[in-house]
Amino acid sequence: MIACLGRIVPSADADVSTISQSLDLQGSFESGGIMGVAGKDFGGLYSVKPLALIKPSGTEDIAQVVKAAARTSHLTVAARGNGHSINGQAMASGGLVIDMRSTEENHFKLLTIDGSPCIDVSGGALWEDVLKRCVLMFGLAPRSWTDYLSLTVGGTLSNAGVSGQAFRYGPQTSNVTELEVVTGKGEITVCSETQNSELFFGALGGLGQFGIITRARVKLQPAPNMVRWIRLVYSEFEEFTRDAEFLVTREEAESFDYVEGFVFSNSDDPINGWPSVPLDPDHDFNPVHIPQSAGPVLYCLEVALHYSHTDHPSTIQTAVSGLLERLGFVRRLKFQVNVSYMEFLLRVKRVEEHANANGIWDSPHPWLNIFVSKSSIVDFDRTVFKKMLKDGVGGPMLIYPLLRSKWDDRTSVVLPEGEVFYIVALLRFVRKGPSVEKLVAQNHEIVKWCNKEGLDFKLYLPHYQSREEWKRHFGKQWSRFVERKFSFDPMAILAPGQKIFKRTHTNLN
Repeated sequence: MIACLGRIVPSADADVSTISQSLDLQGSFESGGIMGVAGKDFGGLYSVKPLALIKPSGTEDIAQVVKAAARTSHLTVAARGNGHSINGQAMASGGLVIDMRSTEENHFKLLTIDGSPCIDVSGGALWEDVLKRCVLMFGLAPRSWTDYLSLTVGGTLSNAGVSGQAFRYGPQTSNVTELEVVTGKGEITVCSETQNSELFFGALGGLGQFGIITRARVKLQPAPNMVRWIRLVYSEFEEFTRDAEFLVTREEAESFDYVEGFVFSNSDDPINGWPSVPLDPDHDFNPVHIPQSAGPVLYCLEVALHYSHTDHPSTIQTAVSGLLERLGFVRRLKFQVNVSYMEFLLRVKRVEEHANANGIWDSPHPWLNIFVSKSSIVDFDRTVFKKMLKDGVGGPMLIYPLLRSKWDDRTSVVLPEGEVFYIVALLRFVRKGPSVEKLVAQNHEIVKWCNKEGLDFKLYLPHYQSREEWKRHFGKQWSRFVERKFSFDPMAILAPGQKIFKRTHTNLN
């Protein structure tokens, strides 16, 4: 019946029930709608009307859907994880959206490969569920994370997946050893560094362009019990970056286990200013300790040290003190708490709960994420943080260094030049005040300024409207990206929301 789909679906207005019957899926097939879950995402900036939302029972269903789309001249397929894309990347206007969450329980198996533990998990599983099950069942945990864990495994691996552990272990894409992928041809392929390696590295950070990740084999390590969580305030950007780079370039036993940072307004604004820094409601940020030389923004270095219940408190304190004494933060502006490892990794969950209670979690999120090279970060701070964004963005402004050597250049991710580069994440939450359009325009202004001034940067979670912009984004890796697309999705069926390739009949020419 699938072979007939091209004839029975002459347009996007076709009878979806007929399509559903022709596919004979084990999962469910629902008609699309602009107000449905498949027509929107976390960004809240775009709404589209898909033809249908499909909830597959497993990989075979997904392969069937892709093959069916290939029989038509126009249908596209988008894999939707937990819907946390910002610019409609997981949408398919007039196409088929696959809800990967319906497959979350399909894979969960502990393995030992060459003496090291790994876990096979579904591409539709949430990282927070992987964390809980691995820790509670095995006392183990993945090595690399994202800050927010209500994201799917396949979703973050299709981008990179970064957090405060990436300086040591690399992004999440550097911490998987095998994938199962459904390509744009509808082929179910197991791939790794040594087996179907071009697809393996292409799918990692590939923005969903080469295949839908249905299973991933993730590296594990023993999970600690507790975390000493610390925030340190700086008035000078040069001191902040010097200390951050110092910590991320030291050996494992000579640094913290987590290093991040953020910029905040030098004001009493409850969202963007001093009150956003303390880790405990009982902590007090006393601005009298801010140096007189401080400018319109301040900087916070956020670090954490893992430890076990069996470690003596004096041992932890000695290790922390030995590291802190070498740093140049404002001594009276240090905040710290001890929390469980699980509580620390799920820290953003509390932010989500608070935002839901205030009614802003479902509001638009015009976020901007950028990788900026060390050579350009001072200029970025001088103009973007200290001038354009000196009053904040209504949410966190993250900035912390990463090491290029921890990333595999065979993946599809593109990075700035140099060993040290920074991730900058402007995580806006729209409240009262400027319109969404104004905030989006400000994001465009920042990117335009970076291009005009010749900064060495790359968008993370990129979003462009034209092929020329995508070519500039990928640079010298563009030809490899196109070759992989031609090999694994020659009709450009997958991930249409990225707007990189247009759907074709036979090839990309």
